[in-house]
Order: sequence, then C-alpha cells, then structure tokens
Amino acid sequence: MSDYIVRAMAANQQIRAFAATTKNLVEHARSIHGTSPVATAALGRLLTAGAMMGASLKGEKDLLTLQIKGDGPLNGLTVTTDSSSNVKGYVNNPTFVNPPNFMGKFDVGGAIGYGTLRVIRDMGLKEPYVGETDLITGEIAEDLTYYFAKSEQIPTAVGLGVLMNKENTVRQAGGFIIQLMPFAEDSVIDELEKRINEINSVTSMLEDGLSPEGILEKILEPFGVEFTDTVPTAYKCNCSRERVTKALISVGRKELESMIDEGKDVELNCHFCNTNYTFSIDDIKKLIK
Repeated sequence: MSDYIVRAMAANQQIRAFAATTKNLVEHARSIHGTSPVATAALGRLLTAGAMMGASLKGEKDLLTLQIKGDGPLNGLTVTTDSSSNVKGYVNNPTFVNPPNFMGKFDVGGAIGYGTLRVIRDMGLKEPYVGETDLITGEIAEDLTYYFAKSEQIPTAVGLGVLMNKENTVRQAGGFIIQLMPFAEDSVIDELEKRINEINSVTSMLEDGLSPEGILEKILEPFGVEFTDTVPTAYKCNCSRERVTKALISVGRKELESMIDEGKDVELNCHFCNTNYTFSIDDIKKLIK
C-alpha cells in the first residue's frame, strides 16, 4: 500500500484532523541512512509529522522544516517538507544504539535528550516564520503537541509511531494530528480529550489493520467525520548536480583555488539522500572560469 495522508473535519467544523500511513517513506529513510532502530523511530516520527504538517501548507512553493536540537546521543535531527508532502530528513548520529526504556519500547526521549524544537515556515517572504519551544519529553509527539499550544496557540493532539521488524526493517509507521478550532464548544473539547486518552498507540491501530481513515473514525467516532482530501506522501530529495554545483560556486574563487592547490577531487554529500557528488580538479577549474 502506498503512503498517504487524509484530511478531515468533524463536529461541524470544530475539529480538523490529519492521519497518515508512512511505512514506505520511513523504510526508505532507514535504508539510505543506515539508521539504528532508535534512530529510525525518531526520524520516522518526525518525517511522519512533517508530512502531515506539509499537507496544511497553503502556497505551492511553501516549505516547512522541523529541527530538533538535543543534548542526547542522536545529536539532533532535521526534516523538511513541501506543500505536496514530499519529505526528507536525517539524523546527525544515525547509528547510535541504546536499550529499550522501562516499558520495553524505543527510548527516543533518552536518545534525543533535552533541547529545543524549531519549526521554520518559508512562505516566500523576506524572512521565514520561526517558532521554537523547549523539548518536553523528547518523544516528539508530545513535543509537537506542546509546540502547537505554546507557539501557535492551537490546542492539538499528536500521535506518532514506528514499529520495527526483528531484522531492523520498518513494519508500521504513521500518525495523526487533531486540532480544535477557536470556536470549539466545551463539550466537544471534553469529549475529544476523553477519546484521546482512551485510544491505543498509533502502531497498535496500524497493526490492527486500521487505515488513516480508520484511525480518525475510531478517535472521532462521536463527532461525525467528513474526509475532505487524500494526499500522497513520499520521501523525496530535490538535490541534483546542478544545485550542488551552485553551492560549490558560492564558496568563492579563493576557496576554489585552494581546492585546486590541494590536487584532490572534491566530494560533496547530500545529508538528506546520502548521495555523493564528485568534482575533479578540471571540474573546479571550469567553475572558476
């Protein structure tokens, strides 16, 4: 099954919601970055959140970046998405391994540590909008819930999950984002809080065979769910030799001449897709010309 996101409204437009299945894109990220199980879980959760948040972008060229900077061994991670929910991302220390937490689950919080969550919205203006909050648990879903409430003043429930097979491939991945509109009635708020507290984990619902539609129907059953859109999502990096060449030119003539003096090929790596681009001495000389 292909990865996709559903958008929905409920309770007479008082609730808006997103849900996603992202197994394929998270597995692709794992395979290109060689991530450990805990790094896969962390990156997979952030990729899933980024994909759903990308589906809420208005402009065709809008971009959104999620940056987690923590003092834990993963050394932070970054995810970028566009308005078509094409996502890409990386972990700074992808091979770190730690034991499960006391509940027998991936200790993502321990691997990320204390730090900040930054959300950067680039909408083509002079300066991007940047919102930043402290990490609450490092488990990502809770941190995003706090971010929406603190930085954007939107009461939000976020659920994210990644389940691995024994051979370290991705078995399930997905999530949901449910938000209350400013005019939501107290009765709706109370009932939604009750529903959120009663549901199983995202991966449990996926293992039970629930689709993104099924997840929202289960959570929002009392409110009458109306699905408004379905959006495909995928791991997609837009790097190219042309873009990397422009980046190399931007370092300036003096730096390029220094590279020539060293007499070695220059290899540049894209953090997002792990592709290497090699430039020979002759290539660099042409760039100077």
